[in-house]
Amino acid sequence: MAAAGAHRPGPLKQQNKAHKGGRHSGSSRRRAGGRVSVKAQPRRRLRDLSRVDRRHQALQLRRQRKEAVLAEKRSLGSRDGPPHLVVLVPLHSRAAAHDTLRLLQSQDSAVVRVDGGRAGDFALLCPRLKQRWRFVTAQTEDLHAVLDLAKVADSLLFILDPADGWDSAGDHCLSCLFAQGLPSYALAVPGGTDLPPKKRIDARKKLAKAIEKRFPEAKLFPLNTEQESSLLLRHLATQKQRHLAFRDRRAHLLAYAAEFVPGQESDLVGTLKVSGFVRGQTLDVNSLVHIVGHGDFQMSQVDAPPDPLSLNPRVVKGQKKSQDMEVQDDSVNGTDEMEEDVKVLMKADPNKQESLQSEVVPDPMEGEQTWPTEEELQEAEASLKANRRVVKVPKGTSKYQAAWIVDDGEEGNQEDDDDDYEDDDIDDDMMEEAASQEGESSEEEGEAAEEECETMTISECLRDDQYDEKVEEDEQMLERYKQERMDEMFPDEVDTPRDVPARVRFQKYRGLKSFRTSPWDPKENLPRDYARIFQFQDFSRTRKNLFRKIEKEETEGASVGWYVTLYVCNVPVSVMESFKEGKPLVLFSLLPHEQKMSVLNFLVRRHPSNSEPVRAKEELIFHCGFRRFRASPLFSQHTSADKHKLERFLRPDAALVVTVYAPIAFPPASVLLFKQRTNGMHDLIATGSLLSVDPDRIVIKRLVLSGHPFKIFTKTAVVRYMFFNREDVMWFKPVELRTKWGRRGHIKEPLGTHGHMKCHFDGQLKSQDTVLLNLYKRVFPKWTYDPHVPEPVPWVRSESALPVQEVEME
Repeated sequence: MAAAGAHRPGPLKQQNKAHKGGRHSGSSRRRAGGRVSVKAQPRRRLRDLSRVDRRHQALQLRRQRKEAVLAEKRSLGSRDGPPHLVVLVPLHSRAAAHDTLRLLQSQDSAVVRVDGGRAGDFALLCPRLKQRWRFVTAQTEDLHAVLDLAKVADSLLFILDPADGWDSAGDHCLSCLFAQGLPSYALAVPGGTDLPPKKRIDARKKLAKAIEKRFPEAKLFPLNTEQESSLLLRHLATQKQRHLAFRDRRAHLLAYAAEFVPGQESDLVGTLKVSGFVRGQTLDVNSLVHIVGHGDFQMSQVDAPPDPLSLNPRVVKGQKKSQDMEVQDDSVNGTDEMEEDVKVLMKADPNKQESLQSEVVPDPMEGEQTWPTEEELQEAEASLKANRRVVKVPKGTSKYQAAWIVDDGEEGNQEDDDDDYEDDDIDDDMMEEAASQEGESSEEEGEAAEEECETMTISECLRDDQYDEKVEEDEQMLERYKQERMDEMFPDEVDTPRDVPARVRFQKYRGLKSFRTSPWDPKENLPRDYARIFQFQDFSRTRKNLFRKIEKEETEGASVGWYVTLYVCNVPVSVMESFKEGKPLVLFSLLPHEQKMSVLNFLVRRHPSNSEPVRAKEELIFHCGFRRFRASPLFSQHTSADKHKLERFLRPDAALVVTVYAPIAFPPASVLLFKQRTNGMHDLIATGSLLSVDPDRIVIKRLVLSGHPFKIFTKTAVVRYMFFNREDVMWFKPVELRTKWGRRGHIKEPLGTHGHMKCHFDGQLKSQDTVLLNLYKRVFPKWTYDPHVPEPVPWVRSESALPVQEVEME
């Protein structure tokens, strides 16, 4: 009965709040701001591992890392791995590279194989030590050869002068190598035996102090005896290898032999058979291959000829075995080795092979909704007939040529209907137009003077053309220094044109309430070139998946250390000609998508050795990873915002982002920027790395129109010289104003018809203040990508550069 009459809570029962777990959990959650803590390791697993087990686990990991380093050392130069590739780089014109080669070849119980293709190249085989080396000499005069060999070298052997170490050309070469990425290296100092023993020690201390800036913890190896050369070889074989990320994830090889087979259609294009040792990663025949300096190509076949640098060579009948050191000559093409016992490893599968397509072919009718009717087509033909005119033309002129001939009467009426004011802007081109007009007028005056004057002979010393050219170059350089200084003093400020209305001149610009927070659609008003490029849905995810696949070694093909022959299709004969001239032939396999064009962003910093002004959209030479190309880049600020302001010059005091159209590359990859002088030399102007592949990165050009306060009241002022007609003031009325002293305001109304305007500000202006109006426009790089880079002239330090402090502003 008691259970039946139990009390039940009614609808008006008080409902208390549930207890919050933890002390101040609500406030702590608010402070976290949506951040989620890292997932903690389960307590059960921590309890399972005791202190001894954890110590044992750390010991195992340490031992595994140590064994991996030792295995890498043992495989390099061994029977199963590729030969240890050592590149000799003499850093001084007096450096004795020949003595170094002679000492390295004089090893006991070693077989020396001289490569007849290049002077100073040979292979060193030591069956007793179970090691094999390949030595290649690079001359600092050929910068491209030095950089290309450093891309694939296992070790660099720098040859120093015992007195000075390196000269200016060697210092320039070192700057480029450090920026590209330096593999393992050693410093050798041949010579210096003519000095007395006491002075020899002082000279070595002086040299060690001189190289301390470049190589802080480097050891100098004297190289005058066979024993010292043996010590150097042992150091090269046992030192820890330094890794370059861009080459460790790609298969690459340095050509040991090459043969060109002309094609059936033309002798200029054919199949190039390149033989060498695979390095880096497994080489897949279906992937594309990039020949450094020449372009991307497909492979048709991979063969496995006998190894020419085997530690256990086959014995040939009649060969003498009495000598400890044998010198053998190899042919340049190595065709004898290719023909013997050649095994076909794999052939390309057309279904799996990567395509060479680098651009999207845009369809101009893709956005069209309707097809023109027959009536519209007839009307178009009728309008063409009506617009036809009769023009007198010379005999043999085609219709296309006749269309370009202009009548005398039409010249005056013809107007420039090119409304597309590109981001070069009129103010940028004013100087060039004025210079060209002066040149034309001077030519006309010269022609008139020629008719009136007589001809006379003058002495050779009076017309020194070279001196005049040098003076003209100095004047141009001074003008560029002035423009750079003006941009530093008055950033982005331009004068409002008097002959063109400002609303027409700046019609592509817009005002922003806030440069940082105002929205800007990245897909708005894209240029036609954006239809030709490729874009990733998620670039970082694609990169991560590719690198994970490489780490798991899922690719099939020629393994690292194999001696293979690659059949590269449709290669121009110029590649073989450059190899015969003694230049290195370096091949890199491409990762998926790396042949396709996109928008690349590089983060670079100005190199301290160069102080000349570098303007945006000037043609520069890029060395990005294993590629080199020419392009005209944009410079922009490196910020974490979604919009980035364009910089007109490469700043010496800040890191900038360089934007170009170029083939896709996956970071990390180093980048070097060179500028070509008029005499053909390449000056290093900036170094950095690949930042991203992102066509949606917004680069904004800012223009600043300035005005002067004419009459100043409490919170209003009359401003002049910003505009010169009433319509322009009304057009730009919604845009916010600011002053150099931090005031903000807006245009209230125009006064009169000459561009004066009444403006309201948040405080009283100073008489020396300047009123500014900011306008913004998105800019895009120009499609100036050119894979052909001319060979540089041997580098010499420029003496004509003007010091920055000497430039005076008028």
